[in-house]
Amino acid sequence: MAGQQTEDARRDKQQRNGLTGTIKKFNMEVLTWHFAKTLAMGQSLAGLICGTAITSQYLATHFHVNTPMLQSLLNYSLLCITYTTMLLCRRGDGNILQILKDRWWKYLLLGLVDVEANYAVVKAYQYTTLTSIQLLDCFVIPVLMILSWCVLKTRYRRVHFVAVCICLLGVGAMVGADLLAGRDQGSVSNVLFGDGLVLLSATLYAVSNVCQEYTVKNRNRVEFLGMVSLIGTLISSIQTVILEHHEIAAIQWSWQVGLLFSGYAVCMYTFYSCMPIVIKLSSATSVNLSLLTADLFSLFCGLFLFQYKFSKLYLVSLVAILIGFVTFNSVPTQPTDGAPSTSSICEEGGHHNPVTSYDDIINQTVTVGITSVDKEEEHQRDEEDVEEKRSKMRRVSGSLQTFGPDVRAAVCSTKM
Repeated sequence: MAGQQTEDARRDKQQRNGLTGTIKKFNMEVLTWHFAKTLAMGQSLAGLICGTAITSQYLATHFHVNTPMLQSLLNYSLLCITYTTMLLCRRGDGNILQILKDRWWKYLLLGLVDVEANYAVVKAYQYTTLTSIQLLDCFVIPVLMILSWCVLKTRYRRVHFVAVCICLLGVGAMVGADLLAGRDQGSVSNVLFGDGLVLLSATLYAVSNVCQEYTVKNRNRVEFLGMVSLIGTLISSIQTVILEHHEIAAIQWSWQVGLLFSGYAVCMYTFYSCMPIVIKLSSATSVNLSLLTADLFSLFCGLFLFQYKFSKLYLVSLVAILIGFVTFNSVPTQPTDGAPSTSSICEEGGHHNPVTSYDDIINQTVTVGITSVDKEEEHQRDEEDVEEKRSKMRRVSGSLQTFGPDVRAAVCSTKM
């Protein structure tokens, strides 16, 4: 009986030690400074999205201003003034003229995709409900994973898919809370068309984010923002004049309206400026999972600003999304051989360098190893030659010792 109790105590101790070791390993591998910085910056981006939502809602509900293209134009213009000017001041391959010469059509397509993604989701509010937009907007996550798999050669594990499902369950809880609170507002004039716009916007956002991840990890942030903002300013200017000239003429300008426009532009400018930094630290998929909390932040602010009804499901949703985000980042994604590395290739302001694959790294390592072996063998041969010469000198010296001093002197004088 005493032996059985001792055995049970020993097993309990092993289980506790195993659990303690697992927790320590989790803290060391997951709860790192890099992860904390990524989480904090991702939630800061979600807060900026919340700021754009609040300012837009105030403009629409209190001042009857619905000008999404004008608001996008303000954002692209600020980015253009900052980052396109930086490209103009560069020399060599990083100069804007060289970039336009080499790959102008790529940035033209990327700028068009980015502008229309913003416009499509705002336009969808005129045709479908908020619930549909919140649900269908999550379509960006699977599209991002597919594009990252095909374009960036990222390979996900089972834990990543489980983490995404947990985040989507959190979004479902948020939508359920909206339905219970009676916040399923929005137009239902053409639900199918509105839902199609949301899916189109999610797809375009995924394409833009994957291109952004590739660019900032293989080129630099300034080039991406400078070129996209330049193309975005041109396209949004044309669309603003064509689509919103009547709405702009009807705006009753006041300091409140100007302040709301400025607040929107500053939030969006900061979001666009910081987004590439966070993507460079993690990935586009990870950042978009973190951004799922933006709607929750807007709801929490709406409790005080717009008198929304509180629901406990909002807290459940927030916890679920954060758990999914932590789970997703607990295991790193693995690129295939020859795929772009997830680490930084270029420093800020640097020029394009080809991405190094695993095969190249192995070949370089083998080459260095062979070179080291060759040098070692050469050094060993030199030492053997020196030792052989010393041996000959000793033999000659020993032979001379057998002769008299006169003979040795003669030999030495002959050598001189």
